[in-house]
Amino acid sequence: MTTVVTSHWQDWLEKQANDFPSLSMGRIIEKAKNAAGDKNEQAYSLILECLAEISETAPDWTYLASRIHLQQMYEESAANRGTSNAYEGLHNLVKILVREDIYDPNLLSLYSHEEMDELEKAIVPERDALFTYIGVKTLGDRYLARSKSGLVYELPQERFMIIAMVLMAHEIPSRRLELVKESYWALSQLYMTVATPTLANAGKRYGQLSSCFIDTVDDSLQSIYDSNTDTANLSKHGGGIGVYLGKIRSRGSDIRGFKGVSSGVLPWMKQINNTAVSVDQLGQRQGAVAVYLDVWHKDIFPFLDSRLNNGDERQRTHDLFTGVSIPDLFMEAVEDREDWFLFDPHEVRKVMGYSLEDYYDETRGSGSFRERYNACVQNEQLTKVKVPAIEIMKRIMVGQLETGTPYMFYRDEVNRMNPNSHQGMIYCSNLCTEITQNQSPTKQEEQKVQDGKIITVKTPGDFVVCNLSSINLGRAVTADVLPRLIPIQVRMLDNVIDQNTIPVLQAQLTNQSYRGVGLGTFGWAHLLAKKKISWESDEAVSYANDVYEEISYYTIRSSSQLAKEKGSYPFFEGSDWETGEFFVKRAFDQDNKYNWESLKQEVRQNGMRNGYLMAVAPNSSTSLIAGSTASIDPIFKKFYSEEKKDFKIPVTAPELSPATFWYYKSAYDVDQHASIKQNAARQKYIDQSISFNIYVKNSIKAKELLAIHLDAWKSGLKTTYYTRSTSSQGNFDECESCSS
Repeated sequence: MTTVVTSHWQDWLEKQANDFPSLSMGRIIEKAKNAAGDKNEQAYSLILECLAEISETAPDWTYLASRIHLQQMYEESAANRGTSNAYEGLHNLVKILVREDIYDPNLLSLYSHEEMDELEKAIVPERDALFTYIGVKTLGDRYLARSKSGLVYELPQERFMIIAMVLMAHEIPSRRLELVKESYWALSQLYMTVATPTLANAGKRYGQLSSCFIDTVDDSLQSIYDSNTDTANLSKHGGGIGVYLGKIRSRGSDIRGFKGVSSGVLPWMKQINNTAVSVDQLGQRQGAVAVYLDVWHKDIFPFLDSRLNNGDERQRTHDLFTGVSIPDLFMEAVEDREDWFLFDPHEVRKVMGYSLEDYYDETRGSGSFRERYNACVQNEQLTKVKVPAIEIMKRIMVGQLETGTPYMFYRDEVNRMNPNSHQGMIYCSNLCTEITQNQSPTKQEEQKVQDGKIITVKTPGDFVVCNLSSINLGRAVTADVLPRLIPIQVRMLDNVIDQNTIPVLQAQLTNQSYRGVGLGTFGWAHLLAKKKISWESDEAVSYANDVYEEISYYTIRSSSQLAKEKGSYPFFEGSDWETGEFFVKRAFDQDNKYNWESLKQEVRQNGMRNGYLMAVAPNSSTSLIAGSTASIDPIFKKFYSEEKKDFKIPVTAPELSPATFWYYKSAYDVDQHASIKQNAARQKYIDQSISFNIYVKNSIKAKELLAIHLDAWKSGLKTTYYTRSTSSQGNFDECESCSS
């Protein structure tokens, strides 16, 4: 390609005029010629530069820019593969990238040459036209398979096909190709996306496919350091990690009877912080870890201060994200301006004979937790610290306005709605607050020398793993494809569990025991704009109920049908799924739109393939690829620039037009109580949780932010994610792994 806009590119551009009548091709070509001058730049770069200047006045520029970028990718890929056309020779592509040590060689044994030829015929190159420029650039730069020297080989539709092939590789031979094609249809139409680890690593020799992990640290030196090692191993492979620290004794506690010698949780947080920084995710970014502590723990104040930008730096862990585990009783004390008591969990275990964190209130206003908490308050043998509950809440809100954290984890509601409470307890959430699954610490029982080798024996705990993917609401709902889409999506998610190799063995065991998945959504703001529904209307709340009821119904049914085919998860017996309590707690049987009673009986008869099913993740990068809006959030701006280290690209709200313009409202201008109502409506149908951001202006008063938190808690929300303030200097980067 020469240093000016060649006739090849001029002819190609002029052919696009019919598809993009709002763009003046002559003006673009002329501007590119003038920009070229004597500069040694490729024509396509200059054209993209010129297109970016008109992005706000003609949003369709992004699709023309996408075609230009794709055209260059096609030419480079064909040249590198030795073919005359793009998307030619899927089998040859696999052979080349196996030889380049990029693809897993098992692909060549799993699929014959003839099968790959058949799958190649199912590829629809025209679906590349669905990508926006930022979407295809993000996909190309970060996810498509290239040679180790960076040469372009794999193209977008081939990435989708390879993912489908990997996830369906072990289905029964008579149906396998049909299921591969159906998975490809779902991905290539951008009706759904898979999580970043699956998108990036499926079919490749390296990396794992799961998204989120949660560890529970026991109150022992062995457990603390073992957890740190596990965190390092998962971080190395790109996992986002949550760590529960609530069992660790507080500062000033005794160790082996020696009084006042414990340093509390802060030193161990420093260790995890160093691990997060030191063990980066495949060289791309530092590890991402969130740590959680109970609001009744004696170390809660230094914990809440650990990310602040002032104070003693020796007590700061700026690279960790924080979350607080909050019982109903604390929120009641905040609202009523009552006192709150802080305890040392080690002393509670020693004096009371139980662990306070192991209990929750079974119903609102009464239950096991408050009974045991009040018993601790009344016991004179226990040392305790009395503080006004509102003072703790103030410190929480100060941290949120300055750094965006801590996250809020409403533990009683989470555990009341836990479909697997017969098998355990949920202490905290993950890095992005959408995962809620049973947890327990792994314990080392013995270490011995046998035949010249050191043998370590551990009792594995529930080390949470979740596998994510998300429905693109802006495309799938309007195309009315959910009944077809969700069954293949659930099958894909379930197959990740069996295809994946996790570098932490107890996580592998937990993954097999609960078979937890997180089917989520993105593009809610996009969908409302297309439907011309105002964000702050009652119609939006009603529509949220309708959309998520449909998603929930088909997701549960799909997992049950899969259980009939492949068997239930091992802990199905005794679960809320098996007893029918899952449906009773949510009053599904009161709704006549779907036959929930019939589905309840079907679940009891067939079982459930997955113990946990739905979770709404942040999905910032994958929503960009799919050309929609992130998660269930409103947009930041109608026009903005997506900035990374090596580019700055203008982006407009999806399908922005005179018809949709007024339905896109900035997150900071939206009434947060309206967002809470929407989220409460959808939370009813989601068995896990939702990455729900709170957006506030820097002028917000303390009582207004407090009212938002009280509303979220009273509305039955299980978690809230970042508090995004216009004055915050916090790091709001979502975990890439949780982007689904």
